[in-house]
Amino acid sequence: MPQKVRTAVFPVAGLGTRFLPATKIMPKEMLTVVDKPLIQYAIEEARAAGIERFILVNGRNKHALEDHFDFNFELNAILSERNKTEALAQANEMVMPPGFISSVRQQEPLGLGHAVWCAKSLVGDEPFAVVLPDDLVLSEKPCLQQLIEVYEETAGNVVAVMDVPREHTARYGILDVENDDGRIAAVKGLVEKPAPEEAPSTLSIIGRYVLLPRVMDFLDDKVVGAGGEIQLTDAMARLIGETPFHGMRFEGTRFDCGDKVGYLQANVAFALARNDMQDAARAALAPYL
Repeated sequence: MPQKVRTAVFPVAGLGTRFLPATKIMPKEMLTVVDKPLIQYAIEEARAAGIERFILVNGRNKHALEDHFDFNFELNAILSERNKTEALAQANEMVMPPGFISSVRQQEPLGLGHAVWCAKSLVGDEPFAVVLPDDLVLSEKPCLQQLIEVYEETAGNVVAVMDVPREHTARYGILDVENDDGRIAAVKGLVEKPAPEEAPSTLSIIGRYVLLPRVMDFLDDKVVGAGGEIQLTDAMARLIGETPFHGMRFEGTRFDCGDKVGYLQANVAFALARNDMQDAARAALAPYL
């Protein structure tokens, strides 16, 4: 049985410039889908997958992300005084015990690989997950749980993947596939953001990873890749041949909430999936359909 995945890293240091002016003061991960911020969906997914330790790789002036998972004593006092028990429960549903959530600072915007590397001392010598809150997945079984189950089958690195139009390969890390059973693909290579004519496949990595700690050794080298950044894909590519590496086609629908249209789609889809508001949401949307 492979070592248990207990830790998840959440790279959340980005400036969110695609959502200005909304993100001028507010972290983009605090943007809400229906009534919960993106970071809460990400943490909830990780908790449901059995994750016990949560590491935020944070940036300057993004204290709201940590505060969201802490007690708000003034709010609690007002809600208790007014006997608003349901609202009080909602306010505190994601409060974590001390030590469960940690935060480290990414001092320079040097790429996803660098952000993950910033958590090295907290991850230690254990397998760990990486969750990008911008990628929101609507599914019956949490996407990260699906990924961990494949990790337990294969005892190696696993990334969540989906097929994309060939003309979009330059937006993603792309798999070079050795064999593929339709659910799990054995990986023989990875290419970061290849041109469509050079892409070895159309299987793209989305923001869910389970990685062995060896990847941190390669990130130590701080090799600059595509876009002048330290790419996680480049470090993962060096794992191939040394440890098992697979891509998993996840069950569910992924929404790119780093994109305005994807964010809008996520709000509609998540509202329609909720029993407490799907009828009202459908009626409200009807005039626009």
